Amino acid sequence: MAMIRAGIVGLGKMGLSHCAIVNAHPDVDLVAVCDTSKLMLGAIDKYAGIQCFNDYRAMIDQSHPDCLIIATPSSSHAEISRYAMERNIHLFVEKPFCLRLEDGRELVELAVRHDLVNQVGYHNRFIGVFQETKRLLERGIIGDVYHILGEAYGQVVVKEKAATWRSSKTEGGGCLYDYAAHVIDLMNYFVGPPDQVAGTVLKKIYSKDVDDAVYSTLLYKNGKSAQLSVNWSDETYRKMSTQVEILGKRGKIIADRQECKVYLNEDNGVENMVGGWNMFYTTGLTEPVWFYLRGEEYSAQVDYFIRCIKEGRKDNINSFASALHTDIVIDLLQKDSVREK
Repeated sequence: MAMIRAGIVGLGKMGLSHCAIVNAHPDVDLVAVCDTSKLMLGAIDKYAGIQCFNDYRAMIDQSHPDCLIIATPSSSHAEISRYAMERNIHLFVEKPFCLRLEDGRELVELAVRHDLVNQVGYHNRFIGVFQETKRLLERGIIGDVYHILGEAYGQVVVKEKAATWRSSKTEGGGCLYDYAAHVIDLMNYFVGPPDQVAGTVLKKIYSKDVDDAVYSTLLYKNGKSAQLSVNWSDETYRKMSTQVEILGKRGKIIADRQECKVYLNEDNGVENMVGGWNMFYTTGLTEPVWFYLRGEEYSAQVDYFIRCIKEGRKDNINSFASALHTDIVIDLLQKDSVREK
C-alpha cells in the first residue's frame, strides 16, 4: 500500500504532539496542517515544510488527505468530522468525542455508512499496565468484580485566572470532559458502562463556568458499583495521575501508569501468581515504539490507527461508538448533578 496521506487540524499541545508523531511514522506522509494561529503556521511552514492552512475545509479540499487527526477544542469536533467523513476521510479525533450526544450518535452512523476507520484519543487503552489489567480481568483472575474506584488528580487549575477554552462550558467542558472522561472511559474499558449514576457533585473550586472536581457513584445492572473521584485543582500532584482499583471476590487489582498490583486470596498456577501481592511494572509490559514523545501510548495509538487503515479494519478498540458510551456516562453525570442541587 502507498504512503497514507495525513492532515492535522488544531496545533495546540496535543496537535503538535500528533504532528511530531505522524511526521515520523514510516507509513505516513503528513501533507497538511491547519490552525488559526499565524505564528504557529509560520513556524511549521518555515521549519517543517508542510503545507499550511487556516481553514480546515480548504485544507481537506486542496490537500486530499486519506486520514485526518482532529485536535481542536471539543466544540468543533462534530462539524469538522462531518465535513471530513462526507469526503470519505478516515478520522482520529481527540477526546472528549463530542459535547452533545446527538452529534456523537450522528458521527457513529456516518462512520458506518461511509465504511471509515474511526478512533478517539483515549490513550490509556494503549498503556501496557492497563492492557494487562484488562487481560487479567478477562481471565477472571480476581473472580467476580463487585466494586471499582476510579481516580485522577492533577494541577491544571490551581488559582483563579483568566478564562481559556478549557474553562468554557461550550468549548472544553471543564474537568468532567477533560479529566474525568479519561477515567470513565478506562472503567468502561474494564467492565463496561454503568446503567445509573447517583450523588454526583460537579464542584467549582477556582473556575467560574465549569467544574474543577467530579465525584459520583456509578451503578451497574449486574450488581457492580463504582466510585469516581477526579480533581484537576489538586496542586499536590505534579502532573495528571490516574489510578483504578478493582475489587473482586478472589482478590483485587490496583493499576496506574507505572504498575499493576494484583492481590490474590490464593495461588493461581495458570497465571503463575501467588496468594498475596503480585507486582507488574510498566517497563515489562510496554511494547517499544518507533518514536517516543510524552509516553509510548501516544505513538502506539497513532500506529494502531494507521494499521487499521492499511488493513481495512473497523473493529477499533477506541472507536466513535466506544467513545459515545463515555459521552453517555458524562451526560448521566451532568443530569444527576442538577437533580442533586
